[in-house]
Amino acid sequence: MRKEKVLIVDEVHASMAEGLRALGYEVVERTDISASEIPVSLATFQGLLIRSKTKLTAEVLAHAPDLRFIARAGAGLDLIDLDYCASKNIAVFSANEGNKDAVAEHVAGQLLVLAHKLNTADAEVREGVWRREANRGWEISGKTIGIIGYGNMGRAFAQRLRGFDVNILAYDKYRPADEHPASLQDIFDQADIVSLHVPLTDETRRMVNEEFLGQFKKPIVLLNSSRGPISPLAPLLAAMQSGKLKGLALDVLPNEKLSTWTAEEKALFDALKSFPSTVFSPHVAGWTTESYAKINQVLLEKIKAHFKR
Repeated sequence: MRKEKVLIVDEVHASMAEGLRALGYEVVERTDISASEIPVSLATFQGLLIRSKTKLTAEVLAHAPDLRFIARAGAGLDLIDLDYCASKNIAVFSANEGNKDAVAEHVAGQLLVLAHKLNTADAEVREGVWRREANRGWEISGKTIGIIGYGNMGRAFAQRLRGFDVNILAYDKYRPADEHPASLQDIFDQADIVSLHVPLTDETRRMVNEEFLGQFKKPIVLLNSSRGPISPLAPLLAAMQSGKLKGLALDVLPNEKLSTWTAEEKALFDALKSFPSTVFSPHVAGWTTESYAKINQVLLEKIKAHFKR
């Protein structure tokens, strides 16, 4: 019997191809493939593995009549037309469980950097500046932390926070939290720190706008490791300038192709980064040495279970 074929178009850990072959698939690795080549190449494949650079629209997927599954080596599925996949009975797998620990540790680290001014203190000492009072931090202990989105990432972050003696408020519109349950209004009323762990959808795009930020009763520290378009830069800047935001940590940006920034995008970011109470990283919260392999393990188990291979 002819083997089913899987196309890998993004660079992933070597264990992915090895694992797929162990499940009986023929694997073709084309990490050098261009976006324009993908539709034509898909015609003869039953499986497709992507990471974060490949967008799969209905138009692209229409070229894959035999496709049975798409595996996303990561968490977000916003690059895939899920409605089309459902209509064609194409299974879609993500690996949220594989990088939840990485995300949780990264966000906790960014919060500690902001609280204890480690970014400014480090930069100053490197320049021979020794300012103790100016780098006096504040403690996380005793603060109220609102977690919006309580799936794998949100739960993992909450687990890391428990040792800090904080009050956790967890809100998830679609999967109400069974621990630390709270309403969004509770978070608006009580939170000192807010961490976003929601997927990018039509509902969450531009969720963090002037109206959203204006509902908090206290100035907050905001952490976003989800997706950049959830928190556009203009309202973040306005909130930093007004004092509504007293700290900001972003692992994601609305436009992560920095070479394509407009003058307006650059001006917004330059203004934001001028605040010492900001921390940025290049969408690497879930990208650790360990998660690189864990993601594959999760995907392989899901493929194996779904197709009973």
